Amino acid sequence: MVVLNKIYTRTGDDGDTALGNGARVAKHSLRVTSYGTVDETNATLGLARLHAEGEMDAALARIQNDLFDLGADLCRPEMEKDKEAEYPPLRVAQSQVDRLEVEIDAMNANLQPLRSFILPGGSPLAAALHLCRTVSRRAERLTVELATMEEVNPAAVKYLNRLSDWFFVAARVANENGAQDVLWVPGANR
Repeated sequence: MVVLNKIYTRTGDDGDTALGNGARVAKHSLRVTSYGTVDETNATLGLARLHAEGEMDAALARIQNDLFDLGADLCRPEMEKDKEAEYPPLRVAQSQVDRLEVEIDAMNANLQPLRSFILPGGSPLAAALHLCRTVSRRAERLTVELATMEEVNPAAVKYLNRLSDWFFVAARVANENGAQDVLWVPGANR
């Protein structure tokens, strides 16, 4: 359980921060930027939830929790030493990726195939989910780049890849199952 009695610590005043294993790194390090962008995705998701109800809101709440798991995963490097850790690090699991895939397939089953690219917009929820999609794609790009330099849980990368797809399909659902999608018209304003 996390206990935060004091919000500011002054330990980062010189531009570094502590990772989950206690190592200090620059706040602009790629690892910190990766999990910071996951946090940004979570914040945009909080805004999207202002427009969601019922099962959609419940699904978004599950994803918000997953994103905290993902942030915890990314802030704790050195996966090869997990067995030696004082307490087991939290890692994103394949089951979380699998759940996203099942949910994507279920949502997509009710949608007509796309015949054009979609512009971000439509309903307020769809527009917010498109913002979530683009921020999660940035988190994915940063995490993939991090994985070229340091060890990263492969399930974390897969999760981010599926997540942006989830947001895309959910945005279509939020647009009355695609009926209110805003379609791109190539060259329309020439």
